[in-house]
Amino acid sequence: MMLAVFFVVAVAAAFSAGRHMASTSSDQESAIISREDATREDFEWGSLYTFFSGETFGTKDGLKAAATIKAGMQIHPPHIHEEEEFMVVVSGEGTWHLKGEEVPARVGDVLYAAPWDIHGITNTGPVPLTFIVWKWNSKGVELPPQPE
Repeated sequence: MMLAVFFVVAVAAAFSAGRHMASTSSDQESAIISREDATREDFEWGSLYTFFSGETFGTKDGLKAAATIKAGMQIHPPHIHEEEEFMVVVSGEGTWHLKGEEVPARVGDVLYAAPWDIHGITNTGPVPLTFIVWKWNSKGVELPPQPE
């Protein structure tokens, strides 16, 4: 299973720009970032590996990361933000939260959250849940206003 996690992370990194270039250019060079080179942060709920944050050729405000949530926990309650977001479960099981509904989250499931749609994930299983996240705004695309 860990091989699958590393594969998905490597693919995500391959589609992202090199994080080492983030402070010098908004048009990132192609790169592959290993899990060992990602920035790891540990929290009460689990760990976050950030492979890239910043701008690419067509995106801004980007985040490409992998998160592992401990059993019975969540990173934060369901939330909203202006960025578009994809999340892919690569191990474990939990519950998706999307626009007021809760749905089982299983390996291979993908969540897409449009700007300002409330969303989240909770680990409701007995083992850690790992997911990959891509979040961004597109350059040259007007952001929708935040609903009231």
